[in-house]
Formats: sequence, C-alpha cells, structure tokens
Amino acid sequence: MNGRDQILSSRTGVTCWKSSQHPLFTSLISVIGSGTLAHKDNFLSAFTAGKKRKKPWIVDSGASDHMTGDATIFDTYSSCPNNLTVRIADGSLSKVAGTGSVVLSRDLTLNSVLLVPNLDCNLLSISKLTKEKRCITNFSSTHCEFQDLDLGKTIGNAEECSGLYILKERHDPQEQPQMTVGQAVLTAAYLINRMPSRSPITTENHIPPESFNQPESIVDLWDKEHIQEETEERALSQQTHEAEPGPNPSKLPGNNAPDGTVDSELENDILNMPIAWRKGVRSCTQHPIGNFISYDKLSPTFRAFTSSITEIQVPQNIHEAFKYPKWKAAVDEEVRALEKNGIRLGWSPKDSPNPMALTIKKLLLQLPSSILFVVLLSLAANLDWSLHQLDVKNAFLNGDLEEEVYMDIPAGLETTSNFNKVCRLRKSLYGLKQSPRAWFERFTKVVKRYGFVQCQSDHTLFVKHFPEGKLAIIIVYVDDIILTGDHEEKIDLLKKLLTKEFEIKDLGNLKYFLGMEIARSKKGIAVSQRKYVLDLLNETGMLGCKPAETPMDTTVKLEESDGSAPIDKGRYQRLVGKLIYLSHTRPDIGFSVSVVSQFMNNPTEKHMTAVIRILRYLKMTPGKGLFFQRTTKKEIEIFSDADWAGSVTDRRSTSGYCSFVWGNLVTWRSKKQSVVARSSAEAEFRAMAQGICEGIWLNRLLEELRVPLKHPMVLYCDNQAAISIAKNPVHHDRTKHVEIDRHFIKEKIEEGVFKVSYTPTNCQTADILTKALARVNFEDLTENLE
Repeated sequence: MNGRDQILSSRTGVTCWKSSQHPLFTSLISVIGSGTLAHKDNFLSAFTAGKKRKKPWIVDSGASDHMTGDATIFDTYSSCPNNLTVRIADGSLSKVAGTGSVVLSRDLTLNSVLLVPNLDCNLLSISKLTKEKRCITNFSSTHCEFQDLDLGKTIGNAEECSGLYILKERHDPQEQPQMTVGQAVLTAAYLINRMPSRSPITTENHIPPESFNQPESIVDLWDKEHIQEETEERALSQQTHEAEPGPNPSKLPGNNAPDGTVDSELENDILNMPIAWRKGVRSCTQHPIGNFISYDKLSPTFRAFTSSITEIQVPQNIHEAFKYPKWKAAVDEEVRALEKNGIRLGWSPKDSPNPMALTIKKLLLQLPSSILFVVLLSLAANLDWSLHQLDVKNAFLNGDLEEEVYMDIPAGLETTSNFNKVCRLRKSLYGLKQSPRAWFERFTKVVKRYGFVQCQSDHTLFVKHFPEGKLAIIIVYVDDIILTGDHEEKIDLLKKLLTKEFEIKDLGNLKYFLGMEIARSKKGIAVSQRKYVLDLLNETGMLGCKPAETPMDTTVKLEESDGSAPIDKGRYQRLVGKLIYLSHTRPDIGFSVSVVSQFMNNPTEKHMTAVIRILRYLKMTPGKGLFFQRTTKKEIEIFSDADWAGSVTDRRSTSGYCSFVWGNLVTWRSKKQSVVARSSAEAEFRAMAQGICEGIWLNRLLEELRVPLKHPMVLYCDNQAAISIAKNPVHHDRTKHVEIDRHFIKEKIEEGVFKVSYTPTNCQTADILTKALARVNFEDLTENLE
C-alpha cells in the first residue's frame, strides 16, 4: 500500500478506500500532487504540499518587463550578455543575468522574464502582460483582475495590500494554496459519499454530510513537520459510519414529477448538494466585446487587412522595440536613412556657453484640420477619384536648419567617452519645434516647382489643373501624403518626381490614415476608427463593461463644483484628449465630448462618470463612422441649432451646426457660446452666423478645386423668430446686441450666397450637437448623420 493507493497515511491507522477505486479522487490526487492528510475527530484537518512558499508577484504598471531576483522559479532559462542592464525603482542600474519563462498557474505563464539578482521582489509588468496575452486589466480599490480577450475568462487576479496589488496564485497543479486544496478535498469527499456509484466502494468509512455543516469541519492548515509531530503524539481513533445512499437518479434536477412540480424530498436533495453541482458556469462578463464587432459585411481582402492592423502593438520604448524583429528592422531602416542623409554625432562640451543649447523633448505636432480630408473623401466618392497614400521617410531630415541647436545625448547612447557632452544638430530632427516648418517649406518649394498651386483655403492643400479639365491634388499631413484627382497619368508621374526629391514609400490605395480605416466599394467610401476605439477600451479596461445606448444621460447636468471628490487631472485630460481626436469621425459623440472637455482643470468623479458613459456607448458602436456615397445633389446644406441657456454653470447657450457637401456630412461642431444670450432667438442667431461662416469656407475650397456647386447654399433653422430677424431689413432695438451677426447674415442673404429655410425640430439634424437626447430621438438623428 503506497501513498498513491491510499489517501491517508498508513501511520494514522485509519482504514480507507483506495483512490484507484474512484476516478474523481484519482484525478484530484493527480492535480494536488503528493502531500500529507490527517484525520482528526472524523474530520479532515490538514493538508500540506511539499514546496516552500515563494515571494509574491507585485503588479507594476510602470515596469517595462517582468522581473525577478529568484533564479529557482524559472521553468525555462537562458543567460544574457554581460552588458545588458535595467533601471530599477531606486534609479540604479542593475545587471540582467538572464531571461526565461515562469509558470504562475495553468492559465498564466510569463515569458521573457528578466532575472535581476539585485532585485528583492517579483515584478509583473502590466503593459507586457496585456500585449503578450491579449488581455485587459480591471482595477478597483481592493483588487484587480486580468481577463483574456480571446478565451473570455479571468486568467489572474490580485489583491490590494498596503498600497500594492499582490498577484494571487491560482489553479497551479504543483503548488496550490493550502486552503484551496483542503476545501477541494472536502468537496471531493462529500461528492463521492453523495453520488450514486456503480463501483464497489467500501462504505464503512464514508463521512456523513452532517459533519460538513459543523464548525469543527473547517480545515486547519499546518506545516508538514507539524502534522507529523501531531500524528506521532496522538493516535486517531477509527469510527465506522453507515453508508448514506446517494440521491435517486430519477429525482435529480431535470427529472421532475409528471405534473411539473418538484417534491420536497427532491428539493432537500438539491439543497444538500455541494455548490459545485448547484451553481452554473460563471463568465467573466455578460457583455463580451465580440457581440458588438462584426466583419461579415467586409470583403475578404479588407477583412484580412483589418485583422492584420488589429494585431499590431506599438512598443512603448526602444528596448521593447528591439525584442520584435519587424520593429527592429524598422529601427535599422531609420538609422540607415539617417546615415544616408549625412547625419553624424559631433560632441561639444556640456558647459558650452552657447545660449541656444536646449534639451529636445517630444512635442505635439499640430496637424491640419481633418475637415479638408473629409471634404475630399466626399468629392472622391461622387467623382470617382482615386486615393493614393505616400510616406516620406525621415521627413524632418529634409528640412534646412538655420539656427545653431544643441541637444542632450539620446537615451541608450551614453558612453564614458561622451559623458558630460551634448550633440550639435546639423539637420532638423523629430521633436524639434523648428522641424515641421522647415520640412514643410522645403516640400512647398518642390511641389510649386512642378506647377502645383498652394490653396488659400488650406495651406496643406496643393492642386494642379490641366488643360483637358482634369486635376491632381496633394494633401500633406506632416510626413504622410495623400494624392487624389482624376488624372491618373499625372499622379503616377508625380510619384516618380517626389521619389527623386525625397525618400518616398508608396503605400498604394488609401486604407489606413492617422488612425482612420478607409474602406471603398461600389456604393461609396466608409471611414471609421474601429481599431482606435478598441485600443481605447482595452487601455481603460472597458472591453467587458455594460454598453450604453446613448453617450450622455439626459438627466445629468455637469457643473464645475458638484461636490464630488476630485480625480487625477492628468488621466482625465489624456482620456478626454483621445475622445476629442475620435470625434473627428464620430459626430454622434460631438456634444458629449464638448461637455466633458470643459472641466479639464478641475475634474471630479462625476465628470469621470460622464467620460465612462461615453466609453460605454463606444463599446456599443465600435465600428460606427462616416459613409460617403454618390448622390445627385450638387449643393452645400447646413443645419444650425442652439440650446438656449443649457449650461447650469453660467447659463450660456450651446451652438451646434453640421454641413453637407454633395449630400455627405463633412463638418460638424458643438461649442458653448462666449456670451449669455437673453433669448432663444439670439442664441439661434449666433449659431446661424457660425454655420454661415463654415459654409463660406467650404464654398471657397470648392471654388479653388473648380468643382461645380449649386447656389445659393441652404441654411436650415428650427427657430422662426431667428429666421424672421434674418429676413427683416428693419433694425430693431431688441436685436442691437446681435447687430454684427444680423448685418453679416443679411448681407450674405442679399448677395444670394445663402438662403434660410425652416425645418421642424424633429428633423433638425444639428439638435444632436446641442444637448443630450433620449434614445429614440438620438438614433433618428444619428441616421441622418451617417
């Protein structure tokens, strides 16, 4: 009789059945491994495993890699070069001895774990885990959990302890928590005693179910040595219990009486069953993100393209980029481009008295308005223009640097020879505030030399008209270039000319541009930011949240001092900033984003709740965007509206307008007015003036492109008083506070540039940009925007 054939140690003198007589106990023993079980007063009192307790894993949001100082926990291991170092929390550099994989549980294995001998703790990197395992992290004040996106289950969790989140090891075949194993043994023993069995199991030692309902049945956990001492000092008495028959199979759940009722005996049997029988299978979320994403309507080629960009993960730093072959190849290509442009590092003393010395930091580059891009998409859909995308390699290196500029040595290039020195720039680089302007000036000179004209409506737009009535258009967004028009031969020639001047990469037809996904079919052009939305939900841990049908609650009115607790201002600003960029293709969130962006300086929990509501709505509609289709309309239509005194903070009104070019939505805006309106007509009048200004700009743009346009442009308003003021040539004292706007609108109407028409409120498309709407109204107006 060996340890595998007998559950209790033979030293206890207790007669027991063999584990091989029942498959459930066999599988249980195979899971928990070898250990010591003691039988005390007819109750299972102890279980211990053979391994000693290891240091816990600390969940670290700031760590770039998983790190540990314990070399004994690795399942696979390989040594690293001696010169590899890592900077730890105290700011010091520590050598990395090697790297390998660590198995924490059946569902969680950490790869590329760094062995840092000087480290006295285990660090689990959130950024690395979420990228490798395709999981999300949900944090609360007491715990956090990791949820696998593909499998839809929780693969790990941690509990808050003294300000740190400590990972809980779970479901490990070789090292189960002792309390978990003890409870598993109790449940398994109870199941075996209660189950109807066909195998000849000895019944004299069955544990009665009543013993599991008494306080003494709680499992006491001891060290193995302590158990051995106890068993040697105390002999366990053996008692025989009558076998209790299991529940009748005919009375198990699902086998009810003929009349559909469950008798009391069956109900008692069900209640006496362990919770493992009575409770169903849990899921990590009732609203998996897969229920809100569909690729069925995409063509096979674009479906494959969408899947490929979804898998792309952008490294957070250069060390992480070097771990991926494709990213390393991209870095090497950039370095070769630098060398090709003659970039060399020249060292100067760091105490140089030159006042132009500075440290280069990452700056947010101001991109041109996305309105121009959207307008051209509408024209391309109607006129069947092709869309091509080019990328300029090391665009800023093509700019001529006029000033003498110094910079700190880049991270990772510090050596003993260049200590206490700086770099002198001979070419403009990314991050230098002079670089965008220097590059753009160089590009402008080149395209003008080829006969292109810089448009006055937008300086990033260049157009060239040909005698046969065709044209070619260039749009520049820093180092990304879009070519469109109806003269394919000239566009191909332009690509060759630009290749001679710059390092150009032809990306083919426009598919993915500045986070926007572009799909084209015979029906039109669709634009969305699906990947951007999914990445945002993943970053914020909202992939499993309950979706919302509208982006804002109609009963909530936000104000600056709402009495709720303040929150992290930096996190709030970053999140709202990303929502602002998302609103470039999502007019349905235009108003809600405009509202939450008004509280950037002092955000509170109530403001963050409103932001979370927007994210919940985005989960409901991650792929929603714009659709540009071919229409018979050749005019510009503008809808303007205002919510009078809608702000509870200062009682200012909110203006909203949206414009359609050739039947497609191209521009929209939601903005709080700068002054308080004394009447609803005054608020509507100011909104009309803003809409007319937008229409004038669109008209000027189309004139420079020589695109035919039907005049006059139409402005729709749902306020009869505002329309009467616009059409009435007589000046009243009641309108003197909007006199400038009145004269401006009156002048454009008399010139025949605009005509004002009335539209009912339920058909006012701009109403969605001025206030929070109920679901039915919101969905109706959203359909008008698409």
